[in-house]
Amino acid sequence: MPIELPLDDAEASTDLPLTQQLVRFVVTGAGSGAVDFGVTVLLQYLVGAPHWLAKAAGFVCGTTMAYLINRRWTFRTEPSRARFIAVVALYLVTFAVQVGLYTALSAVWPEEFFYSLAAFVIAQGTATVINFVVQRVVIFKIR
Repeated sequence: MPIELPLDDAEASTDLPLTQQLVRFVVTGAGSGAVDFGVTVLLQYLVGAPHWLAKAAGFVCGTTMAYLINRRWTFRTEPSRARFIAVVALYLVTFAVQVGLYTALSAVWPEEFFYSLAAFVIAQGTATVINFVVQRVVIFKIR
């Protein structure tokens, strides 16, 4: 089975209203986005890693955190290998979107913190919309 958070599954099958799921998704996304951005900036500016490598590492840290929390708290679903495989496929798509946008914008903008933040927000925002729609409509409906 995939890695899971050690939480009680008593409410795991509860269907939450769209607004509650959206709020939880945004809260989870803000936390995992902070981890993603923190790792990205740390590697890019303190370690000197290339844009794509820094963003890739940040993405892996942030999305791992987001999946674990969203599965348990936002969408309240039981563990499932099929769902985990679907999430990995979705994350590969959003990985390409995020790293691609961040790298493309970083290549045309000056390498300054403000521009890195703007590139991150654009890349993260685009991937977040894709993520929420696919997770709500497809992935967390898989049994």
